[in-house]
Amino acid sequence: MKMKAVRFHGQKDIRLEEVEEPECGRGQIKIKPAFCGICGTDLHEYLGGANLIPKDTPHPITNETLPLALGHEFSGTVEEVGDEVQGFKAGDRVCVQPTIYDGECLSCRRGLVNCCDKNGFVGLSGWGGGMSEHIVLPQDSVKKLPDNISLEVGALVEPLAVAWHALSISPYKPGDRVLVLGGGPIGLAVVQVLKARGCDTIIVSEISPRRRQYAKEFGAHHVIDPTKDDVVAEVTKLTHGEGVEIAFDAAGVQVGVDSAMLAIKARGTLVNIAVWEKRATLNINQLVFRERAYIGTACYELGDFELVIDAISTGKLTPEAMITRKIRLDEVEEKGFNALINDKDNHVKILVDIGASISQ
Repeated sequence: MKMKAVRFHGQKDIRLEEVEEPECGRGQIKIKPAFCGICGTDLHEYLGGANLIPKDTPHPITNETLPLALGHEFSGTVEEVGDEVQGFKAGDRVCVQPTIYDGECLSCRRGLVNCCDKNGFVGLSGWGGGMSEHIVLPQDSVKKLPDNISLEVGALVEPLAVAWHALSISPYKPGDRVLVLGGGPIGLAVVQVLKARGCDTIIVSEISPRRRQYAKEFGAHHVIDPTKDDVVAEVTKLTHGEGVEIAFDAAGVQVGVDSAMLAIKARGTLVNIAVWEKRATLNINQLVFRERAYIGTACYELGDFELVIDAISTGKLTPEAMITRKIRLDEVEEKGFNALINDKDNHVKILVDIGASISQ
């Protein structure tokens, strides 16, 4: 049987195609995707790829190369469960943790599957993607959604888990003041997670007026326009001359890192979430003489999805307003990718409604 899927063929080359519908095997779950978000990583691949997507050399776990189906932020409904699958049945509403890992390397043996030596992602490395009518995945990738979480919001669990993990790996504690660099989807997710976990001083630096407004709506206490204001001076003033304890970099630009390093107090920490397009530089003496720390965070670890799902279900996270547009599978390039490239200030998360009727 055939199904439709949006597949990546190369730089600025994505196509809605008919491909073979996957079959459900032992230990696997077949899902009918409902909603799939477009991620900044998808945009990077579209504009400059293939980078993460395997082009010439097959991915070491999936053994796949492009063309590959896109989409790693998605929810859906279980259609079929394979032999040896427990705890799931047809009709269950789910979201997907898209991490692909070998389970054998030193990182995996330590439980750090997000740091796997051969890591990959559903929708970027193979095993299908959320921008398709059907997908088959291992049971461990599938997470149940409570009845009070819609399928639309279920597609937001993945980016929220990135933010949740970043905060968890940081030394954040109640009472800490925080600077967030960048008001894109991940920066705004960080703001929401900080709010959910009790932060009472959240400062966001963002050049876009609309995204600064989004930041306020999602819980930021202060916003800074770095094109007009001195970020270090503003943070110093807002923290009564002390500086913030922690900064999260969701922007990935050199000027942001330079400012953040000076805005952090002695023994403060800068947490890098952003995937950089160019090599960054650090003034190591700014770390040494103020005993500051700089750490990286890689997506999410096992258990983060469950914590985010619980936070949404209990009302600690209310991310519905992140959804700024819903589109069809045949609109992914025009109203999805191009909108996020050319009109990104007015969008946070564009969802692809997989079940919406496609224009003829």
